[in-house]
Amino acid sequence: MIEGAADPGLYDYVPYRGRKPFAWPGGKKVAVWVSPNLEYYEIDPPLNPHRKAWAMPHPDVVGYSHRDHANRVSHWRMADVMTRQGFPGSVSLSVALCQHHPEVVADANARGWEFFSHGIYNTRYSYGMDEAQERAIIEDSIRTVREATGQAIRGWLAPALTHTPRTLDLIAEYGLDYTCDLYHDDQPFRVNTASGDLISMPYSLEVNDHYGFFIYNMSPREYARTLIRQFERLADEPSGTVMCIPLHSYLIGQPHRIGAFEDVLRHIAADGRAWATTSGEIADAWRAAQ
Repeated sequence: MIEGAADPGLYDYVPYRGRKPFAWPGGKKVAVWVSPNLEYYEIDPPLNPHRKAWAMPHPDVVGYSHRDHANRVSHWRMADVMTRQGFPGSVSLSVALCQHHPEVVADANARGWEFFSHGIYNTRYSYGMDEAQERAIIEDSIRTVREATGQAIRGWLAPALTHTPRTLDLIAEYGLDYTCDLYHDDQPFRVNTASGDLISMPYSLEVNDHYGFFIYNMSPREYARTLIRQFERLADEPSGTVMCIPLHSYLIGQPHRIGAFEDVLRHIAADGRAWATTSGEIADAWRAAQ
């Protein structure tokens, strides 16, 4: 047999079948959390040699202005739908938004939404950072979110899903207790770190609206049917599971898409097997069940 690279040991291998069953509070089967990505993109960011920020030569006016629809219009359209259907937000936050568009952050905070860090800008990547730079981003995130919202962040989703080999150890060292950067399970799971108590919070690429509309080229109704199929299957599983719905309001909050999405939330909210909650509440309930 050809010898491959060693397992990185990020987490223990525990097959899905044979795990100890558990249920969420109230006997619910699926913990459903909605994660609006409240982001800020720079029109002409510093160059990172490992990854281009924009597909077009800088400045990419089209890419920038498309995403800026989120902070001008579609955040409120998306947020109103979530509030109307009883779903709190767990915000994946580009913390620079606190300075650039504090009105968006204030609106999410007034709705009682939870915040975790998605880095400073979604156009600045972890690739190539040294340890001091990465520590500075974590410290900036903790300080800025506390000053803007009064909340202490507990979670991390790396900026534009970019990492270094140190990322998980560092966020655990700073006291964060969940990461959304591992896509390996439908239940929370402990992450092996040098210190701290870090768990993986099931996030999703498969039902992320970015993948649905940009990668899989789904129509709004196709995306809505996908979300419902995801929920129904997870609700039929023998043990408690997690369904994350990651959103970008410049996509889901467009007028031709938002109606189908509200139908999804209405469907899930009416199902007695669903627990509409936040990522932090899921982390607490999972730890209590172990």
